[in-house]
Amino acid sequence: MILVDRALETRAREKRPIRVAMVGAGFMGRGIARQIARYSPGIELAAILCRDPHKGRAVAAEAGAAGVFVTDDVAAVTDDPRIEVVVEVTGSLEYAAHVVVRAMEHGKHLVLMNAELDGTVGPLLKTMADRAGVVYSGSDGDQPGVQMNLYRFVRGIGVRPVLCGNIKGLHDPYRNPTTQEGFAKRWGQNVRMVTSFADGTKISFEQAIVANATGMRVARRGMLGPTVETGTPIEKATQQFPVETLLNGPGIVDYVVGAAPGPGVFVLGTIDDPVQRHYLNLYKLGEGPIYCFYRPYHLCHFEVPNTIARVAVFKDAALALAAEPIVDVVTTAKVALAAGELIDGLGGYKTYGLAENYVESRRAGFLPIGLAEGCRVARPVAKDQVLTYEDVERPAGRLIDRLREEQDLRFPGTTGKKRGA
Repeated sequence: MILVDRALETRAREKRPIRVAMVGAGFMGRGIARQIARYSPGIELAAILCRDPHKGRAVAAEAGAAGVFVTDDVAAVTDDPRIEVVVEVTGSLEYAAHVVVRAMEHGKHLVLMNAELDGTVGPLLKTMADRAGVVYSGSDGDQPGVQMNLYRFVRGIGVRPVLCGNIKGLHDPYRNPTTQEGFAKRWGQNVRMVTSFADGTKISFEQAIVANATGMRVARRGMLGPTVETGTPIEKATQQFPVETLLNGPGIVDYVVGAAPGPGVFVLGTIDDPVQRHYLNLYKLGEGPIYCFYRPYHLCHFEVPNTIARVAVFKDAALALAAEPIVDVVTTAKVALAAGELIDGLGGYKTYGLAENYVESRRAGFLPIGLAEGCRVARPVAKDQVLTYEDVERPAGRLIDRLREEQDLRFPGTTGKKRGA
């Protein structure tokens, strides 16, 4: 990335690398450790915090990251004054919440590859980060971060973004760990994470945090999500979206299934200036009024060092939640649920997530899916029914619940005003 590479070269030359602690040692953590240790001069992987230190040591050894401090002691990492940036890559909620809150309290910048946490209590965490004087950021390489980079580019050339989108190859809300086991084994990934990709929970979280960073909304619960013939060019696939909806209002977040290039991201924009529209037509973007900008790939862990440098050197977030919560992710029954059943985690057998506008979620009392794991069903729930708080009994004493309650008090979901307004 422009500027970032020069900044890291300077830190390397001056022998004062950005010292990073990584939280998590799973599939993505393995890639990040390797990227930092082998290909990111100017950044030092100083510590790995994980619940299984044996896995953390294995990840560090494979990456060739000599001298990495590996521990399961949260305070030993978050309280260390030598650590500048904490990269959270667990995909957890309760555990990640404890780490992130403590890290901010001790002056650490945060880079999250954890849309689940961000989509549940991110607006409050951003407020806490501002108060602590640290940067709270999503990550380059993750699809939300890539969308935000493209959004900023489009806006920067004078085109008004009207849709931020994701390109998916599959969407089936009834997929479960059994159906996704083969794919997960093939790629060495966590089967529950893979299931959350397939059943739409992950993309709901990803598009929710893009909405919360841009002020965009969803056109309807679950988004429009048009499916096109596999390989349809994204410029053609996006013609499935209603032009009037895009041109009138604050814009929407959404996705397309089957378009190429996948898995990429896209931003649709418009501009009224007839002279600029003439130039865009000359440059092969068409006659308008909707123009399609896209990036054909997102490289996940390869791009994380860019964010580390952005937050540590330039105090710039790849994705920063800039307004009150706009979109929530609500719990929906994957199967009929009986009273007394215990809800399993994200990407499980019992529930899937749907993106819903925050105002409607609050009005209806919907249960955010980030709070659903470990809840006991209080009364029968039909398949595909959205669960409310009254449908469940929540476990006692969880930090994630306290944070969400504080967020809901701070942002009642009625004004839509910008933070600080």
